Amino acid sequence: MGMLPPLFLSSLVVTVIFILFILYSSNPLKAMSKHDLDQRLAVIKPLSSTFQGDDDDEILNCDLFKGHWIPDLEGSQYTNSSCTTIPTSKNCFYHGRKDTDFLNWRWKPDQCDLPRFDPKTFLEFVQGKKLAFIGDSVARNHMESLLCLLSKVETPKDQYKDSEDRKRIWYFPDHDFTLMILWTKFLVAGEERVVNGSSSGIFDLHLDKIDEEWSRDLPALDYVIISDAHWFFRPIYLHDGTNVVGCVYCNNPNVTDYGVGFPLKMAIRSALNHIKRCKKCKVRVTLVRTFSPAHFENGTWNTGGRCNRTSPLSEGEVNMSSNEWELRSLQMEEIEKARIEGGKKGKRFGVLDVTRAMLMRPDGHPGEFWGNKWMKGFNDCVHWCLPGPVDVWNDFLMAVLRREAALVS
Repeated sequence: MGMLPPLFLSSLVVTVIFILFILYSSNPLKAMSKHDLDQRLAVIKPLSSTFQGDDDDEILNCDLFKGHWIPDLEGSQYTNSSCTTIPTSKNCFYHGRKDTDFLNWRWKPDQCDLPRFDPKTFLEFVQGKKLAFIGDSVARNHMESLLCLLSKVETPKDQYKDSEDRKRIWYFPDHDFTLMILWTKFLVAGEERVVNGSSSGIFDLHLDKIDEEWSRDLPALDYVIISDAHWFFRPIYLHDGTNVVGCVYCNNPNVTDYGVGFPLKMAIRSALNHIKRCKKCKVRVTLVRTFSPAHFENGTWNTGGRCNRTSPLSEGEVNMSSNEWELRSLQMEEIEKARIEGGKKGKRFGVLDVTRAMLMRPDGHPGEFWGNKWMKGFNDCVHWCLPGPVDVWNDFLMAVLRREAALVS
């Protein structure tokens, strides 16, 4: 066959572009900006799911966490039917959520592509290792997302559950991989005050003492993902040794109220220092997952606040000077200190900086679709539906673990 005439090739290209325009535009007669066109074309661009060749260099030099959400026709890698370990409180479709568009978006860093999570590659990477999420129920939410993704390749064994279903251990025998959630309210030691035999809702927090509920398991771990924050939004008295040094929401004129940021920062610092100084620990990489924002609108959790949006926000709609962003910045400061100081001792510290991405996803929470019979009428705008936007945290996790391993080797 001879070469095709240039006029024919030009006509063919124009025709293809026109067809794509019609297919991917909700209103083909409306003018489209360059940014919108880039987003539409990104939908049909093949997305790598592994790190090979030039991809390694691209990921190493890319800010994965600065970007925007773009349409994704592939949707979620699992469903609430295919993953049997989804807890009922995160199973939004089971409880009646009808819209599905919130699943059809993926995170696009400004400087590169974020590879889709590949469970087979991940299990090969962590073979023979132990990985733990250390934190509150949002940390568990992250672990449950990872569990669903990995279950596509291998069905894990439910190895351990404590009496309160807070510490959980799952084991993947084919890969000798252990996945854990070590539940802790504050990372540091804290206890609730009991008044007349009843819980008071007031906590005493010891900033100089690590919570043994997670630290006792630390020596056996290879990878650690630390997170915390939501338990700090309540009345707390802060202790350093035997002295009360401040408080949060205490309304006590004789004690300085430092707000949420100070104790959160000190708790993260104490946890990271403990890992740095642990001589019997073998942790290869420690990551801090930054603050995961709630999205209550028209009220708080107990005053009728709701989160019933069905699509992401654009970056221009997000308040980047919010309290959530301030807490994230405090966490980032501590991570950077740990990275520099830990590097001198051969220990690696990194970050899963999810705050920016999740500020744009008010559509990803259970809202009214969480099935809590004890709190009917209240909306969950803190945790995340499974499947849902929280799954991108594991795209981040895989990319960052591979990047940290590349820097070590």
